[in-house]
Amino acid sequence: MLVITRFAPSPTGCLHIGSVRTALYSWLFARSNNGKFILRIEDTDVKRSTKKSILEIIENLKWLGLDWDEGPYYQSTKIEYYKGIINSMITSGLAYRCYCTNDRLKILRKRQFLNGEKPKYDKKCRNIIYKDYHNVEHVVRFCNPLNGEVSFYDGIRGKISFQNSELDDVIIQRTNGIPTYNFCAVIDDRDMNITHVIRGEDHINNTPRQINIFRALNAKFPKYSHVSMILDVQGKKLSKRRDIVGISEYKSQGYLPEALLNYIVRLGWAYKNQEVFSINDMKKLFRIKGVNKSPSRFDLNKLLWLNRIYIRNSPKHVVKRYLEYQFKKEGIDYSNGLDLIELISLLGFRYSTLKDMVFHSRYFYDDNIVINEEFAKKYLTKSSMTILEYVYSKISSIETWNLENLSMMIHTISHELSINFKELSMPLRVAITGDIFSPSIHIVIYGVGKQRSLSRIQTAMLYVRKRIC
Repeated sequence: MLVITRFAPSPTGCLHIGSVRTALYSWLFARSNNGKFILRIEDTDVKRSTKKSILEIIENLKWLGLDWDEGPYYQSTKIEYYKGIINSMITSGLAYRCYCTNDRLKILRKRQFLNGEKPKYDKKCRNIIYKDYHNVEHVVRFCNPLNGEVSFYDGIRGKISFQNSELDDVIIQRTNGIPTYNFCAVIDDRDMNITHVIRGEDHINNTPRQINIFRALNAKFPKYSHVSMILDVQGKKLSKRRDIVGISEYKSQGYLPEALLNYIVRLGWAYKNQEVFSINDMKKLFRIKGVNKSPSRFDLNKLLWLNRIYIRNSPKHVVKRYLEYQFKKEGIDYSNGLDLIELISLLGFRYSTLKDMVFHSRYFYDDNIVINEEFAKKYLTKSSMTILEYVYSKISSIETWNLENLSMMIHTISHELSINFKELSMPLRVAITGDIFSPSIHIVIYGVGKQRSLSRIQTAMLYVRKRIC
């Protein structure tokens, strides 16, 4: 049997961590079984679905490297096809038109609640034949079996059973004529020969309803696996207000997609005590039975730690590609300055995100540095003129520009002026970077370059002269 999985997001918002985890698990399951992975956009909710969300979903999946073998397919292009099947089901007695008003349904639910009953439709329209009602507003409901049970084996949770008497006659077509999620998903899974569906546990209650529709259509239903929720470190549900949930934001913040996937795959799945997994490791080792049914905890500090490992250990040409995106996003021209491969070699071990690396190295490329006035008053003083002039002279005389010579120069100056490294480096940091926080001063001078360093030291000396005059 050819394994066929799918990722079927609704384009009603950003692609978030939970969605990517189901996409990743589905993708890995297909890849580890030499199967097929399909991308399907479930965009029948015409009011909430947006073109922007669709483009963002596709762009983020490509950025993450989760390629698909077929698609993207769009449910919105198949509305008439779905409606044709629904009409056939009405004719054959598998579905019926329901003309109950919202007011009646509200009264029904209120009465059921007061009686301690499970709220569900009372099937009033199921056995009534309406004449000349076709132009009256209505929904279409599926004739769920009245007796027996529906069971399925969940790949993560084991056997799950529901009594048909507890299930509703689910709506399969809305009053606006648009088929619903539960129906469209069944038809597409059937037509695409989906063998395995991996999705969130919030879909568990949908599964028996969908299985009954499969059975009514004499179709084989897929094997289902429902992954747990993702909570924050306090055990609360992830919040868009409180947490970073959108994948685009992680890209913007300077996370490597390989690090993000590595972290996400571990949200509920483990292999021994291993923490770091390459994509090939994931394909080789991932098994759905290894997924834990308990809720997962999302820890941003753990992700930062992992991202730092990937920045440090990934091939530099790979990191460079993502770093270029960060520089362009910040509007910094990196072409006239330190080569990015060399920048990664010098600073890659220091920062947890590429955004931080760009922020702390922009003075290598951007000459419009702003000197912090507080730091200038403290460190660009009359007593610092001797240091600035001495360093200016030494840099001017250097013929071979490398880290070794610059490090030796700093040590020599410290010895010759009888000052410690802090006394020497702080005025230079402020002069060259505008700030007091930076890597070792010889690395800063090297990265900024000879002419830029001389020019900025000269500007700092002019600042000091104006203050003391």
